[in-house]
Amino acid sequence: MVFRKSNKKKKKNAGWLTRLLRGKRKFVAHVRLKGAIGVSSPINPSISMAGVEETLEQAFAVPGLSAVALSINSPGGSPVQSTLIFNRIRQLAKKHEVTVLVFCEDVAASGGYLLAVSGDEIFADRSSVVGSIGVISAGFGFAAAIKKLGVERRVHTAGSNKSVLDPFLPEKKEDVAHLKSLQLDVHDAFKDIVRSRREAQLKGEEAELFSGLFWAGDKALERGLIDGIGTLQEVLQSKFGEDVIIKTIEAKSGFSLRKLLLPGGGSSVDSAAMAAGQGVASSALALAEERALWSRYGL
Repeated sequence: MVFRKSNKKKKKNAGWLTRLLRGKRKFVAHVRLKGAIGVSSPINPSISMAGVEETLEQAFAVPGLSAVALSINSPGGSPVQSTLIFNRIRQLAKKHEVTVLVFCEDVAASGGYLLAVSGDEIFADRSSVVGSIGVISAGFGFAAAIKKLGVERRVHTAGSNKSVLDPFLPEKKEDVAHLKSLQLDVHDAFKDIVRSRREAQLKGEEAELFSGLFWAGDKALERGLIDGIGTLQEVLQSKFGEDVIIKTIEAKSGFSLRKLLLPGGGSSVDSAAMAAGQGVASSALALAEERALWSRYGL
């Protein structure tokens, strides 16, 4: 008796492409962008250019696309990573001449909204939180605490401003002024991107729109921050027919417990324990930072 390897799975995976090539159904590639931006740890990966670039390229490269759909659920994070991803999405859309449709989930705020404006159209749920076009920097000051504890802070620098905003030293007015100047530069860049993509749709005073405020779906629609209320399935079926094929392109998992425990590839129990402790500490800090981002929007 001769056994042959089943190709059912292969046929199943190829089914959507076969139907697409026959021209009977429209095809949309779907990518999820979920989490804080640039706030990462070994066991808590976030949205970053390095993490999503391959997935985006795969999505846009599929032949015969009707559109690329992006589901965004992010409270923001790194302005640089947000801008890099925004630019890459627009480059790929132009290169492949493909429409980009964005769907906001729980939150598309701050850097998450910057990602959203990469879309040619933006949709959200009525309860989605949208906006927060601003820049924030937050931290703690421990100068009084260490003085009370009798701890002496020793700082030695080469460069008079290397200790700017050190949380263990008293805050200086000139340091705060420098930080605010930097924030204004970043905010201006953010506003320029939003204007370049949605100036014709925006309604209301910029003083409010760009103040850092955020709104639920209906109010965001009134202000022109989004183009409609609706789910991914509803909108895509309305645009491309009820039998539209939606294929989610997922990123490969980059997590490895062995890499976390033994980043150098060794076998020492001590090094494994040390690496594990560092990994846990790093993850705890990243989780706390991400939790703080989400909590700003009541989540």
